[in-house]
Amino acid sequence: MDAVKFVKEQNVKEIDYPAFRPGDNVNVSYKIVEGSKERIQVFRGDVIQINGDGSNKTFTVRKISNGVGVERIFPFAAPGIVEIKILKRGKVRRAKLYYLRELVGKKARIKERKRAVVKK
Repeated sequence: MDAVKFVKEQNVKEIDYPAFRPGDNVNVSYKIVEGSKERIQVFRGDVIQINGDGSNKTFTVRKISNGVGVERIFPFAAPGIVEIKILKRGKVRRAKLYYLRELVGKKARIKERKRAVVKK
């Protein structure tokens, strides 16, 4: 078991993203390759979950686009992610915000945290 953990730790590259939690509103900038062209696209939405650990750690961002909910799963270790900006800190009481999928309009909003909590 320790050998497996050692190999996983070797594969994880240290990327310094800001500390964000479920409920936070973020801008994820990532590279898109179309043929020989490369561009950066921004995906803005609420983090609804953070899953896994080590090299398998992922986070899911949800946004509403033209009245349709769109979710995208980003691996933390993805080389295509350029940067992550935290726009708002959300005040939520759960780690997985799947209940947002059924809510529409103003009910789907997340309250903003008054004071940012620094996670060590």
